[in-house]
Amino acid sequence: GHMHKASKQIKEALPGVDILIEVLDARIPFSSENPMLAEIRGDKPCIKVLSKTDLADPEITEQWQAYLEQQQGVKTLAIRTDQPEKALQLTNLCRKMMPHKVKNQKTIHTMIVGIPNVGKSTLINILAGRTIAKTGNEPAVTKAQQRIKLDDGITLSDTPGVMWPNVENKSSGYRLATTGAIRDTAMDYTDVAFFAADFMAKAYPERLLERYELDKVADNELEILEDIGRKRGCLRSGGQVDLDRVSKLFVTELRSGVLGLISMETPAMMEVEKANVDIIRAQKAEKQAEKKAGRKKSWKT
Repeated sequence: GHMHKASKQIKEALPGVDILIEVLDARIPFSSENPMLAEIRGDKPCIKVLSKTDLADPEITEQWQAYLEQQQGVKTLAIRTDQPEKALQLTNLCRKMMPHKVKNQKTIHTMIVGIPNVGKSTLINILAGRTIAKTGNEPAVTKAQQRIKLDDGITLSDTPGVMWPNVENKSSGYRLATTGAIRDTAMDYTDVAFFAADFMAKAYPERLLERYELDKVADNELEILEDIGRKRGCLRSGGQVDLDRVSKLFVTELRSGVLGLISMETPAMMEVEKANVDIIRAQKAEKQAEKKAGRKKSWKT
């Protein structure tokens, strides 16, 4: 309910906004981007803030910044949770993007948006220089819209995190769950751990070997988790691996950065996945058209 309300608030407020600030998780910039926001933004100037870069692969973060800035009217800023002073560059960037407002000493109106748990509230508190927005390492902490007056003639409208109603890309859904954008109560840890183990084995196998002192990376996700479970003592009576327990441990360590700086998607990967999503959308549209045509035919007969 509050997601629908937030979407409506954003649409209503957007005409009075000069710059849209969208906060993305640097580990999953594509999956943490809300396509609804891209649709309603139009040609409105936008700053895409890549948060949590202290958890992401720095080379891939650079790739994402170059990729995103190819879009018209888009600038990017990479920030770290352990270096809050970096976030303060955001106000300078806003002023550079609105020179006519600065020259005429007019207020620059900005709006900060993003899906749950990408670091939006933390960023607001840094910019404001005090605790205004409630923070928490779980999604859907912010529940209402608020307006904050910053220094340098900038106002910032905050909105609740908006998750789109249907994640058509299955891999994106798993990435969101792995990084913590989806509530733990709404996900199966074991299922998510299988996805994450498969990804790590392909993209960062050396991290698994080093962290869990494995002799080798097994050929499938189940064996990887079982090997980790035995190393970490996640065992039931009789020496059987407790799959639920090791899954929670593995996902928690991946989220926290214990496994190193990890990015779960690249621009090249997303181009392929976007093409697959377009096919899915076309198939859905075709089925809906067939159903609609069938209903009309039934009504006429």
